[in-house]
Amino acid sequence: MRDLQSRGIRDKRVLEAMRSVPRERFVEEALRAEAYNDAALPIGEKQTISQPSTVARMAELALPDGTGKVLEIGSGSGYGAAVLSCLFELVYSVERLPVLSRRALGTIRELGIHNVHFKIFDGSYGWSEFAPYRAILVTAAAPEIPKPLVEQLEEGGRLIVPLADPRNPEQQTLTRSVKRGDALETESLGACRFVPMVGRYGMPK
Repeated sequence: MRDLQSRGIRDKRVLEAMRSVPRERFVEEALRAEAYNDAALPIGEKQTISQPSTVARMAELALPDGTGKVLEIGSGSGYGAAVLSCLFELVYSVERLPVLSRRALGTIRELGIHNVHFKIFDGSYGWSEFAPYRAILVTAAAPEIPKPLVEQLEEGGRLIVPLADPRNPEQQTLTRSVKRGDALETESLGACRFVPMVGRYGMPK
């Protein structure tokens, strides 16, 4: 994680957020010596905490300026939400697995972070109650951009989502879309690797 700049991360806000959030608090004690390696680590429930460079890149793609609301789909360990808490005024994070959501909430509060709110739900539906959002970050690979997330994005807002080929789920591309009226302007940003999205708008079973 100490070489994020060499991996292409340039946003000073993002770099400072990555420095300020203690990643070791979001992994099991046995893995804490590996917390700052640029690698994904298991967090239980067949899920992982993304590698630091991926968390930083997705945050940077959201173009944070310290204001606005951001929605995260897939709370996982809560690490990504903690980073986003330094970059947006309010963070809303949805997780379908209760044990992960409750653990993430506990860690976040222990760190004194109070601008992050969690919900246990099918994340592919988003969290419409607090829409629209300045940015939406999806931490699992979907077969296509979920329509509810587009609807919950504000005009000019950014939607960052990894898209996977349903026939070959390991073939994934990171995308960023910008909402322009009723349309999305989408750009592909290269190969990536995420767990599959599960839910109404997730990968087919």
